[in-house]
Amino acid sequence: MTNSIPEIENNDLLFVIGSNTKENHPIVALRMIKAVRKGAKLIIADPRKIPMVSFAHIWMQHRPGTDVVLLNSMMHVIAKEGLVDRSFIEEHTEDYDKFVKVLDDFTPETGEKITGVPKEKIIESARLYARSDKAGIYYTMGITQHSHGTDNVFSIANLALMTGNLGKEAAGVNPLRGQNNVQGSTDMGCSPDMYPGYQKVVIPAIRARFEKEWGVKLSEKAGLTAPEMIDASGGEFKALYVMGENPVMSDPDMAHTKKALNQLDFLVVQDIFMTETAELADVVFPAVSFAAKEGTFTNTERRVQRVRRAIIPPGESKEDSWIIMQLSGRMGYEMKYSAMNEVFTEIGRMWPALAGINYTKINKTGVQWPCPTLDHPGTPYLFKGGFPRGKGRFTPVMYRESAELPDDEYPLLLTTGRQLFHYHTGTMTRKVKPLNTVAPEAYVEINPEDA
Repeated sequence: MTNSIPEIENNDLLFVIGSNTKENHPIVALRMIKAVRKGAKLIIADPRKIPMVSFAHIWMQHRPGTDVVLLNSMMHVIAKEGLVDRSFIEEHTEDYDKFVKVLDDFTPETGEKITGVPKEKIIESARLYARSDKAGIYYTMGITQHSHGTDNVFSIANLALMTGNLGKEAAGVNPLRGQNNVQGSTDMGCSPDMYPGYQKVVIPAIRARFEKEWGVKLSEKAGLTAPEMIDASGGEFKALYVMGENPVMSDPDMAHTKKALNQLDFLVVQDIFMTETAELADVVFPAVSFAAKEGTFTNTERRVQRVRRAIIPPGESKEDSWIIMQLSGRMGYEMKYSAMNEVFTEIGRMWPALAGINYTKINKTGVQWPCPTLDHPGTPYLFKGGFPRGKGRFTPVMYRESAELPDDEYPLLLTTGRQLFHYHTGTMTRKVKPLNTVAPEAYVEINPEDA
């Protein structure tokens, strides 16, 4: 999130797109509802009538996969009616003229034809968003989990840039993370093209810094994404090490995933339960839950928080860090950390945004990065006064249809979502009897006419 969770209550307008907030992020949803009760306007863009629709002033029920058209059509209205923040654009952005030309093709009429949203709603939503002083955009995987998910995110960023809704309180672009440390994992380089701190693998100077710190030669190439790794299994990949993930259940094609994993020469799974993926493994490392770990989590608002061990690891289970260090040592690379705070200190050395954070400073409430020095209080919202790269860049985005569309053989479109009572593949929540009592099974919602 560019902004903070408490700021939600001070929004003049909330634009929620691709997020079933009340079920996926119920605490965030409560703050949104408080904002509405204080007078904020709420726009929902979602193909499904999610619970938050009952609090919305406008619900745009667009066809799945047409987010770019919907957003571009809104921006067309904003540009044509002169509702852009001209001073912000001139002072803090670049490539606006190139970007705005693309919007000519996305009239509200075109938007209605492709998305199914009446043009009147597109126009009203655009005006409401652009005329609000503090407008925040909130999204989740309904935006990102597409074959063109990156385009969707660029479009959201364009909308915020053209209206000056970045770099100020109670505004911004706010992806709501799915678990307690999703933000922390991406911060620490769990993207195939990044080192910790979003530092690109392919930049020689950055790579040299990490080579010096770690004392090893690092690859010049970016790694593969999770779907690419599954596709490479049994071919380019002979072995796979899966940690805290259950791709047999979470990947879109179970048959394809199981076939790929079974073609591997060697599969290792590290998890706290015997998942469907672990059942295919040659070796299973028993890990521990959060309750038996030491370290930090970073939540959706970039708040670095202390995690303390509350229970003794059960049975033969071990902390993830212990397993990784033991395995690394036996493969010839010794990691000489005696405690997790030593790892955190190294992170601060290699990523300036965390240089001013230590375990003492985050003892109780945590600190939001960037926090470059020990006397820095942390950063509730990003980009105050400008962007790290100098200026924010507009990215022209054209509409691309989804990779898979209904046809004569498969005439219906299925879109997946979450339940309030269960999480992801149910690895943890399906072990909880009260949750299973309330929500014992998954279900499909279908239009009565289709049924």
